[in-house]
Amino acid sequence: METPYIVGITGGSGSGKTTFIKMLTDLIGEDNICTVSQDNYYIDKESQPEDAKGIKNFDTPYSIDLEKFYQDIQKLKNGEVVQIQEYTFNNAAAEPKLLTFNPKKVIILEGIFVFHDPRVFDMIDLKLFIEAKAHLKLSRRIKRDNVERGYDINDVLYRYENHVMPAYENYIKPHKETVDLIIRNDVNFDTGLDVVKTFLLQKI
Repeated sequence: METPYIVGITGGSGSGKTTFIKMLTDLIGEDNICTVSQDNYYIDKESQPEDAKGIKNFDTPYSIDLEKFYQDIQKLKNGEVVQIQEYTFNNAAAEPKLLTFNPKKVIILEGIFVFHDPRVFDMIDLKLFIEAKAHLKLSRRIKRDNVERGYDINDVLYRYENHVMPAYENYIKPHKETVDLIIRNDVNFDTGLDVVKTFLLQKI
């Protein structure tokens, strides 16, 4: 198997990374793309770092098992199949699935800290940053966490102000200077999507 072309996609919470990847996959074809999300590499809740109020903070690089993530990406790059248990965001009612990642021509790595580990950063061939205005990211975060996941709205807002935004400023935003392409998603990302689709089709 040829060495896969690795794409890294980051951006603030609520910027639209998941939607972008879904649309890109639909355009290029599932047979050509394997997407690995850092969302499935969170360490267990009891080991998560805490803020000054003793509240678990899931928005730090130390919330992710970066070593496991790196090892699995290395395996995929070498043509090996990877399996990992789905992370269910501490939803006790959800039955986690066993996720299987098969090597494909294009491997997409997605997550807010996907560029944090220098070893993974160096493996990535194309680095993308999805960006949107702050108020849009907040409204999308509320919709996801409060409406779809059932989290208390006060908890969602507290975490956004004290965890999400500091993480964005300290760990995510600086990578706007290191990526290959910044894609705006204030209204839509149609132009950026078309550019990336055309580029990747040439690679495969």
